[in-house]
Amino acid sequence: MLEVVFTRGKVGADAVRIFCCAENARPELNSLPKDTQDLVRRALKQQKFEGKSGQIAVVSGCRSKIIVAGAGRNPDAIALQKLGGSLVKPLFKDSVACFVVENIKGCKFSAPEIACNVAFGLMLGGYRFDKYFTKKKADEYPALEQVVFQLKEAEAASEAFKKYAALANAVRYGRDLCNEPANYLTPQVFSEDIERLKYLGLEIEILDKKELQEKGFGLLLGVAQGSVNEPKVAVLQWKGKAGQEDFDIALVGKGVTFDSGGISIKPGAGMSDMKGDMTGAAVVVASLKALALQAAPVNVVGIAGLVENMPSGSAIRPGDILTSLSGQTVEVLNTDAEGRLVLGDCLTYIQDKFNVRKIVDIATLTGATMRALGSEYAGIFSNDDKLCCELIKAGEESGEELWRLPVNKAYDKMIDSPVADMKNLGGANAGGSTAACFLQRFVKDGVKWAHLDIAGVDRLEKDTDLCPKGATAFGIRVLNKFLFH
Repeated sequence: MLEVVFTRGKVGADAVRIFCCAENARPELNSLPKDTQDLVRRALKQQKFEGKSGQIAVVSGCRSKIIVAGAGRNPDAIALQKLGGSLVKPLFKDSVACFVVENIKGCKFSAPEIACNVAFGLMLGGYRFDKYFTKKKADEYPALEQVVFQLKEAEAASEAFKKYAALANAVRYGRDLCNEPANYLTPQVFSEDIERLKYLGLEIEILDKKELQEKGFGLLLGVAQGSVNEPKVAVLQWKGKAGQEDFDIALVGKGVTFDSGGISIKPGAGMSDMKGDMTGAAVVVASLKALALQAAPVNVVGIAGLVENMPSGSAIRPGDILTSLSGQTVEVLNTDAEGRLVLGDCLTYIQDKFNVRKIVDIATLTGATMRALGSEYAGIFSNDDKLCCELIKAGEESGEELWRLPVNKAYDKMIDSPVADMKNLGGANAGGSTAACFLQRFVKDGVKWAHLDIAGVDRLEKDTDLCPKGATAFGIRVLNKFLFH
């Protein structure tokens, strides 16, 4: 992973120099020799560099390459992070770079805060999933090994960056999980990977198939019964508040390591992306990892239901009726509406065992939400306005934005079944809302609950400044921001 260093001292003359400035402002080049400053300013004029967001000028002809990046007008944290991510390509073939940090016109952040956000963006934008290449193409993977941030308040920046680095580590870990192929990341392997996080001080319990049967996870086991890969449920606890045993919040994640649709099988086109149907679980696990790395002063419990949804002679069928851990019965109309079944039992278990009063669940749940919001927003559904607003604000501040969608009695009525307590499909319309209503039936009275439907934002079809094509692990940053508020 990229090494980030903060220093007040000089940096090797051969290192690439990076400067930035706001729109229509001149970059501070005082650390360069006068003749080099003149050369850079002439080059910026020739390249019509105006400091706009995303604009980058590369100046050659000096002893070392010089890059000037535009921060735009009044840049916020997300703009600075994207600026950092945008530097990955111009630094692709360079091993060491030096970012000269100065205050930016119109930016409310101090020099250490600017440095931390730019460095965070570099760490996210420089991510690559390359473990299965036998030969790596040099032109496809960054050569950058170290970025040195040069500023007067180096010590303050270095201390502040620890939390950013921990979060970047967790996001990259989450992306790794989501990019893994399903033949490698089975529920068993996923659970073993989770157990390895104990070294961080997390309390971790893995429930196997026998234990799930004994406890009565009827919905989750129903989803899993068509696969040769046995289900697991992982429970992770982070206790960052000394002397407090109660949990501030519970996180619940859907971990379908591959979703074929089961007997209600999906079309072949795009089915390969269903290796990422465990993104919700990955986000929960990575979020707990981030809290542990940050030594966060919160108590959080997370649960991840890990299953594979496959068609076979032993798979559940449309028309089957399952009994949930809560005792409620569910008519299965479509075996491809399996994520809500997994979440239903996990929601019940986490409330029964830990008596939590606030829950956020996260899942790649419905195509309906994806069609409504595209790839710009995740959907949020909630029974509590304050909790919902706090999460939406955290989304705005983290760059992982949420848009509220409705849950109400009319949508809830759509999942009534004539033969069971409820059915797992509400009909052709309002699929995101009816799925949320299904989950809400497993939330106890008085418990504040929010559901994040991340279908549509969990993967990218092309590179962005902060993430290459592939898994985004959307949700880790917004949850981290929310939990620290």
